[in-house]
Amino acid sequence: MPSRLQQSCLLSLIILFALVLPNEAFAHGVDDSTRAFLQQNTGIQILPFLYIGAKHMVTGYDHLLFLVGVLFFLYRGRDVLLYVSMFTLGHSLTLLFGVISDIQVNAYLIDAIIGLSVVYKGFDNLGGFKQLFGKSPNPKLAVLIFGLFHGFGLATKLQEFQLPEDGLIPNLIAFNIGVELGQFTALAFILLVINFWRKHSSFNYFATSTNCLLMSAGFMLMGFQLTGYFIN
Repeated sequence: MPSRLQQSCLLSLIILFALVLPNEAFAHGVDDSTRAFLQQNTGIQILPFLYIGAKHMVTGYDHLLFLVGVLFFLYRGRDVLLYVSMFTLGHSLTLLFGVISDIQVNAYLIDAIIGLSVVYKGFDNLGGFKQLFGKSPNPKLAVLIFGLFHGFGLATKLQEFQLPEDGLIPNLIAFNIGVELGQFTALAFILLVINFWRKHSSFNYFATSTNCLLMSAGFMLMGFQLTGYFIN
């Protein structure tokens, strides 16, 4: 007989396939209006880049899935602030450094690593590392490292549009601030939902299934991105 963990993961995977495969929910990209603006913009455009940064984070399901995994078993506000700060530091550094230094990284491979970060967090939440190796990786360091990759993911999206040098630094800073504002908005919603759910007995009952679902989503993200890498 499969264990409860195996049954939960299998059920989560089936549900995920049923919800996702009929549509293109994983078509991670930039909408036409944003694309047109980025390709035509000149000079300093603080407010538009603030908006684009916030919008990208709020609609960036890969970033949000990772944050759900990070926050899932954090109960103290101090811990939430610490882990979110580590993630913010990581993706802010590589976002700014990647674009300013024009570091070219394949977008499909970076997004596949971001998918891997979701798998990692779900697996860690399930105690998988402790069962296999007797201990878990340093969670703070892991969040920082994956934050660096998430930042490169954001940088590669911007580099696709070959932003003009005129006003580049202020626009990048505005974009990064927008990302943080979007992240704050998303975190507030995620924490409200999780904290409300924790008050009910179903939280502990479905915690395993939820983290299996996170892992399944991460594997699917990796699969889509690696497929794109080999096909394109």
